[in-house]
Amino acid sequence: MRSKLILLGCIVGLAFAHQHDSVLNLKQAFKAKKHKGLEAMQGKIVDESHILMEEILASAQGRKELFDSDVPNTKDTKEEKPDARYKRQVGQEDIRHALCQDKNAGEFFRLVAGTKQCRDVVSCADGGLQAIRCPPGLAFDLSKQTCEWRQLVKDCNIKARPKLALPNFNTDEPICEPGELSCGDGQCLPRTLFCDDKVDCLDGSDENLCDSRNDPNRADDCDPRQCSLPQCFCSVTGQEIPGSLAPERVPQMIMLSFDDAINNNNIDIFEQIFDGKLKNPNGCDVKATFFVSHRYNNYSMAQELHRRGHEMAVHSITHDNEEEYWDNGTVASWAAEMGGARDMMVKWGNVPADDIYGSRAPLLRLGGNRQFTALETEGFVYDSSMVAPLSNPPYWPYPLAFSAPHRCHGNFQNCPTRSHSVMEMVMNEFDPREEPGYDDETVSGCAMLDSCSQIRTPDNLYNVLTHNFIRHYEQNRAPMGMYLHAAWLKKQPEMLDALLFWLDEVLSTYDDVYLVTMSQVLAWMQSPVDSSAAVQFPAWQQKCTALDTEDTCVSSQNCQLSSPQLGGIKQRLQTCNSCPSYYPWVNDVAGQGGV
Repeated sequence: MRSKLILLGCIVGLAFAHQHDSVLNLKQAFKAKKHKGLEAMQGKIVDESHILMEEILASAQGRKELFDSDVPNTKDTKEEKPDARYKRQVGQEDIRHALCQDKNAGEFFRLVAGTKQCRDVVSCADGGLQAIRCPPGLAFDLSKQTCEWRQLVKDCNIKARPKLALPNFNTDEPICEPGELSCGDGQCLPRTLFCDDKVDCLDGSDENLCDSRNDPNRADDCDPRQCSLPQCFCSVTGQEIPGSLAPERVPQMIMLSFDDAINNNNIDIFEQIFDGKLKNPNGCDVKATFFVSHRYNNYSMAQELHRRGHEMAVHSITHDNEEEYWDNGTVASWAAEMGGARDMMVKWGNVPADDIYGSRAPLLRLGGNRQFTALETEGFVYDSSMVAPLSNPPYWPYPLAFSAPHRCHGNFQNCPTRSHSVMEMVMNEFDPREEPGYDDETVSGCAMLDSCSQIRTPDNLYNVLTHNFIRHYEQNRAPMGMYLHAAWLKKQPEMLDALLFWLDEVLSTYDDVYLVTMSQVLAWMQSPVDSSAAVQFPAWQQKCTALDTEDTCVSSQNCQLSSPQLGGIKQRLQTCNSCPSYYPWVNDVAGQGGV
């Protein structure tokens, strides 16, 4: 499979030279699942197996075709009719065998369907049936195989997930001609038809085994011979430093990002953080990346932040809160959402299209190859939606022209498996602990800093930030991401104070730490320089301060508009341009009222 090389647009930069004393006894943290907010309420094994077993026995009544073993009667055969038979006593092993014969090991299923029994499931284990009961308020989601809020579970009325036919990828003897693969029923089809989001096998098996390990058309592993600087960079582990620099020579980059619309609810937060007091070692203002969603966005404010040197990236138009919308989105819908959001920023925020490099999926829900095909088609340089499990050392950004260097992480996420000309600004999970733990301690990381339930006080935040900074700085100096929603800081002003205090302390203590945008990180990765040269790195010197670029917004218009697609509901659009006739929406960037 040919590998795609990714050209990264040059951008701006800086650097430091001092090295900090090593922090001893930094512990290796195990890989762990993404924190979902339901961690404390996940399903638990209960001591109610006898109750559930009674339900098993009850469910067996009247199902003699499954549980009754008719055998010839060997007693008093002369007194019985020739075809007389008796029913053998059914035991729990018979029940377990009947229930489990068509189930995958470890798969949970219901004994009784219905809303009243939606909390209860069992799975087949070597020692018998394992009973699970979700805590009150939750129900078991068969599709996700986990406890979920009751109102979100849609499959209470079915007992088990449908059993899917699987293709015959591995057989002792070839079944098909070269270039073809076998469906589950033996039908042979061209290899390219497998895992292409279109059912071609008569039994549907060509789309049922399509993860990154099994997709027969998956991207190749990183091959440094085909991916070399300055056009491309990858490493097999994903943890190696571009340019093979020694860690102590690498400037530590921090990527501060904010998700969602920019408006009156949060602009004061941004004004406090980016008031010009926090400086990088090269004397330039610190910078951030904003993943902006269209609805409720104030484009005049976005235009001003971009003028000051911050990066505008896209977070969709609708920010639909249904996970299924993004999980099952088509190439066309992803292109309309992300490409349309970029076009909105260009038209109403007056941000040049060439300055908009990246995207992040709402809810961090991945749309698989469809999402990344759309991003590639729309010309995005990078995505920042994929979460890497907590790891020491953390991961550097990597090209999706090759397979990801870590497993697909998250609750039933749909990660890309094919080769795409998009860089992944991977979201390394935060270690929620305030200090290193034991080697055998299992830890669940946090993708978004404000999703760490362990951070309850300003002291917690300060200590967690310090611990994670050391994890990066004392290991491979992979860019440290700080991913936030401004609403968290708005609701808890003391957290904003702690964040500002920590940023000021780090920048005052270290002369090789920079707060830069994601495109500035990519610029450095394309042309790595050591800490001593980073101060003069050109890509980090553009729009150095808020005074370097003239303000071109004469006046901001507050437009009250409706859209046929939104049922005539009035929405406000703030822009430095003239008001359109209708509220801009999906497939109607110009606000002309098209549906």
